[in-house]
Amino acid sequence: MGKHGKHLVWDWNGTLLDDIGAVIGATNAAFAELGLETITLERYRELYTVPVPKFYERLMGRLPTDEEWTVMDGAFHRHYWERAESCGLTAGAAELLAARQASGFTQSLLSLAPHADLIPLVRRYGIAERFVRVDGRPDASTDGKSGHMVRHLDALAVPAERVVVIGDAADDAVAAAHVGARAVLYTGGSHSRASLARVGVPVVDSLEEAVAVAEELV
Repeated sequence: MGKHGKHLVWDWNGTLLDDIGAVIGATNAAFAELGLETITLERYRELYTVPVPKFYERLMGRLPTDEEWTVMDGAFHRHYWERAESCGLTAGAAELLAARQASGFTQSLLSLAPHADLIPLVRRYGIAERFVRVDGRPDASTDGKSGHMVRHLDALAVPAERVVVIGDAADDAVAAAHVGARAVLYTGGSHSRASLARVGVPVVDSLEEAVAVAEELV
């Protein structure tokens, strides 16, 4: 498991990948198609939640029907992938990943992005070799990350008490708690600092700080 058994589980979108601009652009482009009002970054961060249909419920006042969700999800992803090509890694991410690997610590990547899309992206950014395992969402479910976290740690055979999850969403902390791991949440992605603070885990403004706090937790 690497040096001292410490292990980081990284989130992808909004954490290692600095794609919040693409997310907002795609969201508003999809909203325009659907006849919904545009949304600011600040409002998005206050309302966003997982499972994503709950986010639409907060916007619409009701859960979308299955048919509406299919249209919404398809529209968002069509616009997102048009913009994703221009996204880069979060500042300092590549260096942090390389430094941890060089120091003998292990780390993995767990994302709700579709697995088939995630793998080539991670390779394209030149960081695939930094991780002992990379898992994306294997199906079309809208569930949060908790179940995926169970399977991820089982595959790694890493005890949860030696694991810290670093992500940008409350769901990352929920998934960590579900398996008995710790979590650090980063403010550069999908949630506001205020909404992250309500989760009850450490909240940081940079990935460098996230790693430093993670070291203290385990």
